[in-house]
Amino acid sequence: MEALSRFGSATIHEAQGRLGALSSRIKPIDRSMSLCGPAFTVESAPRDNIMLQLAIHYAQAGDIIVVSAGEYEEAGSFGDVLGNACVAKGIAGVVTDTGVRDTADLIKLGLPVFSLSVCIRGTVKETLGQVNGNIIVGGQEIRPGDVIRGDADGLVTVRKEDAAEVARKSAAREEAESGYIEAYKSGRTIIDVCNLEAVLKAKGLTTDL
Repeated sequence: MEALSRFGSATIHEAQGRLGALSSRIKPIDRSMSLCGPAFTVESAPRDNIMLQLAIHYAQAGDIIVVSAGEYEEAGSFGDVLGNACVAKGIAGVVTDTGVRDTADLIKLGLPVFSLSVCIRGTVKETLGQVNGNIIVGGQEIRPGDVIRGDADGLVTVRKEDAAEVARKSAAREEAESGYIEAYKSGRTIIDVCNLEAVLKAKGLTTDL
């Protein structure tokens, strides 16, 4: 977790073969928010947050609560009261494919929250679901303990058994990109640095220069 937290979501996504990106519709409620930790998964019915409350009860410090609630935008299933409950337990963030509310207070609270929407409509507490099972959120299967990394660019999941290798590949990718940046600063061109001349010639690109 610590190793992966040093890299951005886009770097991790690319490093693991362009896998694991959650839907870009799920956004942080504030662009400065960042999270990285093991997924504590919960399946909820749309417009119902009883299972989310149960998840907050059982989650451990450092966990990221990840909620599958049917991609239902017109519900505010999480707000400042539950946010304070999360902070009191040391929960590291919340990711949900439904709506949240009280976002100004959540931002002040400092709890990273990524959601499909912001909506003031309330929810009920009626339907039981599952905690710590495999779920689908943002088009990705997420299992308990898989790594969730989120930042201003988006969210990516890494299978827990692949975390160490993906961290290694992410470090290698960042090192290579740093080399590209230094080459550009030194005056080298993009075509030169990225070895594009042969590729462009093969595709039939012509220029008057």
